[in-house]
Amino acid sequence: MTHEPTVSKPARARKKEDREHVEERTKLEIDGPDIVVERIVPWMDVRLLLISVLLGLSSAQTDVNECTKASAQSCGECIQAGEKCGWCTDENFLKQGKQKSTRCDELDALIKKGCSYASIENPRGSVRVNKNQPVTNRTKDGVKLKQDQINQIQPQKLTLDLRSGESQMFHLKFKRAEDYPIDLYYLMDLSYSMKDDLDNVKNLGTHLMKKMQTITSDFRIGFGSFVGKTVMPYPCTSDQNCTSPFIYKNVLSLTKEGSQFNNLVSRQQISGNLDSPEGGFDAIMQVAVCMNQIGWRNVTRLLVFSTGAGFHFAGDGKLGGIVLPNDGKCHLQDNMYTRSHYDYPSIAHLVQKLSENNIQTIFAVTEEFQPVYQELKNLIPKSAVGTLSSDSNNVIDLIIDAYNVTFEVAITAKGCPSNGKSETIKIKPLGFTEEVEIVLNFICECECHKDGIPNSPACHFGKGTLECGACRCNDGRIGRTCECSKDEVRTEDLDANCRRDTGTDICSNNGDCVCGTCECKKRDNPKERYSGKFCECDNFNCDRSNNKLCGGHGRCECQTCICDPNYTGSACDCSLDTSTCLASNKQICNGRGTCECGVCKCSDPKFQGPTCEICPTCPGVCTEHKDCVQCRAFGAGDKKDTCEKECGGFDLKVVKKKEDLPQPNDQPYINHCKERDANDCWFFFTYATKEDSTFEVQVAEDLAISSSSVSSQSSIPATDKDSITILLIHPPTITSLLT
Repeated sequence: MTHEPTVSKPARARKKEDREHVEERTKLEIDGPDIVVERIVPWMDVRLLLISVLLGLSSAQTDVNECTKASAQSCGECIQAGEKCGWCTDENFLKQGKQKSTRCDELDALIKKGCSYASIENPRGSVRVNKNQPVTNRTKDGVKLKQDQINQIQPQKLTLDLRSGESQMFHLKFKRAEDYPIDLYYLMDLSYSMKDDLDNVKNLGTHLMKKMQTITSDFRIGFGSFVGKTVMPYPCTSDQNCTSPFIYKNVLSLTKEGSQFNNLVSRQQISGNLDSPEGGFDAIMQVAVCMNQIGWRNVTRLLVFSTGAGFHFAGDGKLGGIVLPNDGKCHLQDNMYTRSHYDYPSIAHLVQKLSENNIQTIFAVTEEFQPVYQELKNLIPKSAVGTLSSDSNNVIDLIIDAYNVTFEVAITAKGCPSNGKSETIKIKPLGFTEEVEIVLNFICECECHKDGIPNSPACHFGKGTLECGACRCNDGRIGRTCECSKDEVRTEDLDANCRRDTGTDICSNNGDCVCGTCECKKRDNPKERYSGKFCECDNFNCDRSNNKLCGGHGRCECQTCICDPNYTGSACDCSLDTSTCLASNKQICNGRGTCECGVCKCSDPKFQGPTCEICPTCPGVCTEHKDCVQCRAFGAGDKKDTCEKECGGFDLKVVKKKEDLPQPNDQPYINHCKERDANDCWFFFTYATKEDSTFEVQVAEDLAISSSSVSSQSSIPATDKDSITILLIHPPTITSLLT
């Protein structure tokens, strides 16, 4: 099958109504299997020719992991899945629950999984050049070569080893042996900055003329010069030794008269300007748009721009009061550009005009300004940069290389041909007999495939071949070790029957899928086990408390604790027994909190202790209830006016004497109180919490006169022993001392 992709050829074959000059073009004829030419780039650039051979050859990019998606069952299938795929040949690589396809993955992933680099099979493609004679001209040393001595395409024969998905690239050079029609315009910087390099500029022009005449007989050359704008502050001043300044002058339109070119170039003199950047962009614009004045033909067009300084561009004209943007039109009068009132063109404007007229630019600049023009080259398509020096052969070489069209060919195999055999394709310019022969070998198997052991005992008693660390099953057998018969279970059901849900691990990664049924793996500890249809359960991965499984108060079933009676919580660490919360008054947390997991949680933050019995900031029970007892029993005290409202929180019982008050033996949870009233008399009462959580106060009617020697409740006369009682301590306070 023959295809006719477009690459470079002389533009004289183009129709006149086409643009004045697009890239040079030729046609390639490619013989062999079906192929597709995907892209050609302009001829001055490095050529990119993407060839896809259907069998197939093409490239594809995807974010999906091609290796794991392929579910490869052998090393050969794996390496065909994608260029990044490798196969682990280590026989001990697979863990329980992992399928054979796990061996196929990207290299980094395999290494992370524990496969050594030496155990990874990852063959790569290659390119071998079998015949590589250089391209030639039609004549050599003035002698016309025979047809079999002429090479217009290089190399002539290659062999490619192709792995699926991996591109193999090579360069293909094509050079027509017949004469090229070429127009070359030499643009010289005659500003004062070129004073020391003027001889180099002249020599380069002369060398260009001589060299191009050896390459082609159909060659024309012209030249012009530039300095800068003729408005202040750009031009040379009168005290400088330089000729009158000018912007751009077309000294010689394109001509075949080489002697005239050399004569005019040698007579050029330096002009000048005051600032370092030059007005070269004005000159380039005029050379690009003044087609008739320059004399451009519809052939290959080259512009060689020589300078020893930087350049002005759009916006710099404001320094001289110039604000009108460059109009991109030809303004030559008597071969001189005189429109100083236009600003310099922008880089983008130059790129547009050079591209429209297919003029390729080569910058020949001094070493100092190489970095500047290298950056400019990146912005101007089809341009190049050479060094201007006493030996400017590098600039000439750039021009010569422009006529050697180079392609970069990329061939990518999409898969392996059904017969697995090599294929041959041929590439040749249409209408020429010369061709490039390319032999394509396809990498469809791994090297370890050759060392396979047929009928290996490791493959279920000889039901397959052990190769590359895994079993390649015989016909009719499937499974990791060929343990299943296709008649018993469908291949697509094997993994599906062993997955709990789509996308989950086979047998939850805790067992092996044997013919569509999960066999859970064993644990080193015989008491620990996996269970469930998909090995999704175990009895050892439950919550722990106090470093004990289920807190030691339950059993683990399918990662969940089943608690013993009287225990709850994810780790069975919450006791339902309230005995530890029972206070001495038989109340849960003294009635001041709740019992949670056997621990009191006090409802009032001022209480603390195991049963909320401690209140460090609370007053004594006796002091707390003193005013209410006094107002209810005697109608006196600070609360006598608000007694009914504030003092109804207890039951009151009045007895005759203090001896009639309840004693500890009668009622263990009782406070005995002794308080002084406003008349400096003692009164006595008891305060007790009853079983129904209500409070009872008993008070003695008889009062005792306070001795003047008793100054406080803590100071007791040693001789008054009859009135001394025991100091009773009852949670949450210390009671008063009774006398």
